[in-house]
Amino acid sequence: MFPRLTPITKNIIILNVIFYLASNFIAFPKLYEMFSVFYFESPYFKVWQIITHMFMHAPMGQGIGLTHILFNMLTLMSFGPVLEQVLGDRKYIILYFASGIGAYLLNCGWNYFEITQGADPMEIYSIPMMGASGAIFGVVAAFSTMFPDSKLYFMFIPFGIKAKYLLPGIILISLYLGFSGSMGGIAHFAHIGGAIVGYVLARKWKNDHFRVN
Repeated sequence: MFPRLTPITKNIIILNVIFYLASNFIAFPKLYEMFSVFYFESPYFKVWQIITHMFMHAPMGQGIGLTHILFNMLTLMSFGPVLEQVLGDRKYIILYFASGIGAYLLNCGWNYFEITQGADPMEIYSIPMMGASGAIFGVVAAFSTMFPDSKLYFMFIPFGIKAKYLLPGIILISLYLGFSGSMGGIAHFAHIGGAIVGYVLARKWKNDHFRVN
């Protein structure tokens, strides 16, 4: 079902699990306040949060809870090892963290737009963003860009879907959910930001005559 775990992917998963257990059982809610990322003008914002938020996930029993980290880690297990082997350590690490940062930046852009449209700034300043989703959407987008004709199989779908259709599907669904306000509490524009970065990097590396077997 899943490809064999590669070292960097395995270590990212281990770090996510450690952060999750520590934030829920050792220092709740302090670690959430320290390591989730806030809007850049928020008094709670710290520069390290731009990185650490990628290792934080929804608290147990709140919102989507345990499903958040489980879905993200299973998705990373599905797509990460192949890219890690093909790209190499350096490019894979760049892909992962650049996608997570891109996710934060686009989410900030959306927050700024909301403020200009009359949203309460104090509410936006006090709501943190957390999760590896932006980074992982970048990984998925990179996979679909580098292996467009690979067939992907999903639970409850009786046929394979070519990877090249995954990226536009992600973008369209996230745009709809983001603008409609459906499924509140999820940073849909962060997903788009991560996917855009993943696509751009994969496209660049592919155009640089990176060989894909």
